Amino acid sequence: MERILFYLLALNMISFAIAAVSTRKMLRSVIYLLFVLVGVAGIFFLIDYNFLAAIQLTVYAGGIIVLIIFSVLLVHHIELKLEMAKPKRQIATVIACLLGIGLFLTTIYSYHFNVVENNLTTTTSDIGSKLLSYGEGGFILPFEVISVLLLAAMIGAIIIAKGKKLNPKTHT
Repeated sequence: MERILFYLLALNMISFAIAAVSTRKMLRSVIYLLFVLVGVAGIFFLIDYNFLAAIQLTVYAGGIIVLIIFSVLLVHHIELKLEMAKPKRQIATVIACLLGIGLFLTTIYSYHFNVVENNLTTTTSDIGSKLLSYGEGGFILPFEVISVLLLAAMIGAIIIAKGKKLNPKTHT
C-alpha cells in the first residue's frame, strides 16, 4: 500500500512540476508549485518524518508560496502571460535536463546503500542544535545557503512578475 501511495505522490509531483514550468500564466505556475511542495510533504509523512513534513507545509507550501503570490500581486500583473522560449532554447533545456537526470541516476545506482536500523529518537531540540552548529556534523552552512537560495527565488519571482506587458493586439 505504501508503494502505491509513493508512486501516486511521485506521479502527482512530476505532473504538477511539468505543468508549473510549462504554463504561461504566472499565478497558475505558482499554484502548481504549491501542489508539488504539498506532494513533498506527503512523501515526508509517508516515511514517517512528521516534523519535516510539518516544516515543509508551513515554511514552503505556506510561507514561500504566499510570498510569491504577494510579489505577483504587488506588481499588478496577476494574469501576466509569460513568453515562450525559442525552440532552440527548449531543445537545449531538454538536453540539459536529460543529462542531469542521467548523471543523477548514474550516481544513485552506482552507490551501494546500506540499510541501518536506528532506534534512536531525535527531538526538535536535537534538530535545532544541529542546524545551528558549525562544528562537526553541524548544518549551519547548508542552512545559510538555503536562505540565500530562497532570497534568489524571491528576487527571481519579482523579476518574472514585473516582466513586460504583452500587447494584446500582437499576441493572442
